[in-house]
Order: sequence, then C-alpha cells, then structure tokens
Amino acid sequence: MKIHEYQAKKLLAEYGIPIPKGKIARSPEEAKEIAQEIGGRVVIKAQVHAGGRGLAGGVKTAQSPEEAERIARELLGKRLVTHQTGPEGVPVGAILVEEALEAQRELYLGIVVDSLASRPVIMASEAGGMEIEEIAQKSPEKILKTYVDPASGLHPFQARELAFGLNLKGDGFKAATQIISNLYKLFQEKDCSLAEINPLIVTPDDRLISLDAKLNFDDNALFRHPEITELRDPSQEDPLEVKAKSMGIENYVKLDGDIGIVVNGAGLAMAVMDAIKQAGGRPANFLDIGTVNRPERVVNAFKILTADPNVKTVLVNIFGGMARVDVIATGIVEAFKQMEIKVPVVVRLKGTNLAEGERILAEAGLELIRASSFSEAIDKAVAVAKDLA
Repeated sequence: MKIHEYQAKKLLAEYGIPIPKGKIARSPEEAKEIAQEIGGRVVIKAQVHAGGRGLAGGVKTAQSPEEAERIARELLGKRLVTHQTGPEGVPVGAILVEEALEAQRELYLGIVVDSLASRPVIMASEAGGMEIEEIAQKSPEKILKTYVDPASGLHPFQARELAFGLNLKGDGFKAATQIISNLYKLFQEKDCSLAEINPLIVTPDDRLISLDAKLNFDDNALFRHPEITELRDPSQEDPLEVKAKSMGIENYVKLDGDIGIVVNGAGLAMAVMDAIKQAGGRPANFLDIGTVNRPERVVNAFKILTADPNVKTVLVNIFGGMARVDVIATGIVEAFKQMEIKVPVVVRLKGTNLAEGERILAEAGLELIRASSFSEAIDKAVAVAKDLA
C-alpha cells in the first residue's frame, strides 16, 4: 500500500526525522493562506502516488502567496501524467505547500527488503535527487549498502558507517546517524516494504532535512496497523483494483494486455503471464483467486475481468491442490448464469476432484474452449486474442 508524501512526512516527523515546514491544501484559497503563514518562497507539490512529478509540472515554486494560489488552481482537480502513470494520469486532489529550502548537498537514503538476502538493506548515496535505479546504472560505486539482521536489529556502528560513507562530519554526521536509525525503526515498526528519503538535503547551515519522502507498506501486515490503513487513497488506485479488493480479491493487478487470467496461486499466475508473453500474447492482469473453496470467488473474478474493456479473451488455468476443481467449475457455471460473458473463455483444469469438475462443465453445456495441458491453454488463449485484435 502506498501513501502520499505529506502523510509519509508526518510519520517521519513522529520518528524524529526533520521535515520542512508545510501544510496540506485542498483549495487554492487554502494554499494562499498557508503560503502567507510560512512567508517567503514556497514549493507547491501535487500529491499523487507517482514519481516524476517535477518533470510533469507537479512541483513548482511560488514567490508569493498570490502565485501559490494561482499554481494551486492550475493543479487541483487536474490529472497529472508522469512516466509512471501512463497516459491516463492520476487525479490531484491535494497539494503540499511547504517552505522552499536551499540545498548545499542532496543525499539519498532508502530501505527495502532484499529477498535474496532475506533481510532489510539500507542504501545511502551522495547522488541524491536521482532515482535509485538511475544511480545504480550510472554510478553504482556511489551506492552504500548495509544489511540488517532482523533478529538483532540495526547496530549503531552500521548507521555510523553509512553516515561516514556520505562524507558527513560534525553535527551533520551525528544527525545522519540518528536519521538512519530512526528511519529503520519506522521501517520495522510500521511493516514497511519501502522507506525512502530522496533527497535528504544538507542546508547551508548544515542541517539535514527530508525534502521528499516515500513510504510503502506490506499489505499482508496492514491488519496490525489500522492507523496506516486509514491513509489509503482509493482515487490514486486503478478503479478495477479497488473494486477487486471490495469483492474479496486481494491479489489483482491490472495490466495493459488483452488476455484476462484467472489462476490459483501466485507462482502459477507468474508462470502463466510469462508463458503468454513468450507465446506473443499480452496478459491483461495478474489475478490469483487463492485456495479458498468458494464458487463466488470465481464469479467475482469474472466480474472484474469482464469489466475491463481491453480483455478480448479469458484464460482459466487451475491446478487444484487445496483448491478443488469441482468448486472452480461450479464457479465458472455460476458466472455464466449471473452475467453475459461476451468474450471467449479458455479453460484448463487439473487436480483435486477433476472428474467431478469435468462432469459439472459438461452438463452445463457452456461454450468453452477446453485445453488439457498448460502449453495448449496458453497457445489457444493467445491465438484467440490475436484473432480478435
């Protein structure tokens, strides 16, 4: 789950990490009032769940409260298009108005979980202001890394090593050491999947301030953090993904292809997506219905896929272990009863209670394209989609 910059900065401040003076505004008049309160130059930042705001015109400097009001009027209610949003963009419902600070240096600080090392890794760099992927490509030697043992936690010497590697001295060194320790504490206590400060600036008077911040959270841990769940902004998410969650389908991600996928198990879903791409097709989604043996889960999956106008065919590829094939088949039949499914449906079923599942489909007399093997199902789905393109 993602949250806005202003929400992330509030959390940083709660953990003792310095942030600029600023407030959130939802109207041009509010922006003007905040700018007057701050005094002097201010920065207006569109609050969207996407990077690249500056290049897209979503971050601007105002020299006066009147200019802040004008910029706010230009941004609020519009859709901001960045390299991360796609051509449809995302709506700007709020802006952050904060003091404009001069940066003597721009640093990078971020924490993620390294799946290969099975532990968090803290990354720091003197090349702040750039995306970490860009730093890795252009100046990999500038990325400092420290791995943290989840059992023992971050040791003080590790934070000091990173601060020293950033060429900080005196009060700046002490401040960076504390910020690194506090950011890791936030990352751990709030079950973050990403905690990033970019840039972490050094001001002319040697203060360290988080000029921008990004926090993402592990969806599977949100039950422990109702205060974080309340920060969700559905307007920034794809409408179909929001609808899927409301229907109990947590593992749905909309893509830009035309083959809708219904699969049980994340690993199988990834394999199906890869196979479709290899066969020359384009998956329209990632959708894992899980191992819950309820026909309505299958029905809801069909409701989501058929609501996507880009879907030209649906591929149901089920390998029933804990999920029973007869329950899946019942769900398919019920989906055809409840709605008019106008796209071809390719079905491949294997596993527990297969014979009963086959009997249910046969007696229903549905117009399905059947496949007996994984590769046959992929080939048929891709071929049908191409025919309808």
